[in-house]
Amino acid sequence: MANGWETVIGLEIHAQLSTESKIFCGCSTRFGDEPKLKHLPGVPWVAGALPVLNRRAIELGARAALSLGLHVNNRSIFARKNYFYPDLPKATNLAVRSPFSANGVLEIMTAVRDEAGHTVEWQPKTIHITRLHLEKTRAKTFTKATDVDRFSYIDLNRAGTPLAEIVTEPEFRSSWEAYDYVNHVRRALQWVGASEADMEKGNLRCEANVSVRRIGDETFGTKVELKNLNSVRFMQRAIDFEVERQSEYWSRAVV
Repeated sequence: MANGWETVIGLEIHAQLSTESKIFCGCSTRFGDEPKLKHLPGVPWVAGALPVLNRRAIELGARAALSLGLHVNNRSIFARKNYFYPDLPKATNLAVRSPFSANGVLEIMTAVRDEAGHTVEWQPKTIHITRLHLEKTRAKTFTKATDVDRFSYIDLNRAGTPLAEIVTEPEFRSSWEAYDYVNHVRRALQWVGASEADMEKGNLRCEANVSVRRIGDETFGTKVELKNLNSVRFMQRAIDFEVERQSEYWSRAVV
């Protein structure tokens, strides 16, 4: 809370599952190879071909869901999105319409901290997880600028790697609560072997939906999404910056 404003944060975590092959084809997910060697051009969008779901991705998704207190649904539906992405160029991106798992209740330990970030006291907090669904990640894009132009390069090695997206309710009230939650999820995924959760390799990223509202208000404010954060500490600092920015803006805008 700052200057009469309450912080409201919801989190999305994207965790790469520790499979040896991709979610809908047999291409390798090995990290660090030369660009575009792990994505065959005809797989899996050759005419008439249907994707085959990776059994191991289902097993690891179930491990992840159960470790976070989610209910694994008996039925999950993948729906097509018919538009083109340069970093996922088969023109149809399969995403979950009916989630793999939902309605999780997770208790974490979060710390009250002083202004310097030092722990003052640990206390439990219950977080409701809306869903964990399975999808596939996109390719890695590089942008290179020269004196005369800018170029974008795409490495398709990562495209199609199975991903678990974990979405919470907007129940965090400080950046440090978000920080402790992401660390808890990382450890849980590593413990059950669902994901390496190595943020330096990009196989775990988080996104924060941040808004502020007057203390005592029931309605949510206008949220801003902080995208593709690959460091828990950077996420915490980015949230603090955004909370301060929004608080100052709405203090001037609201009479």
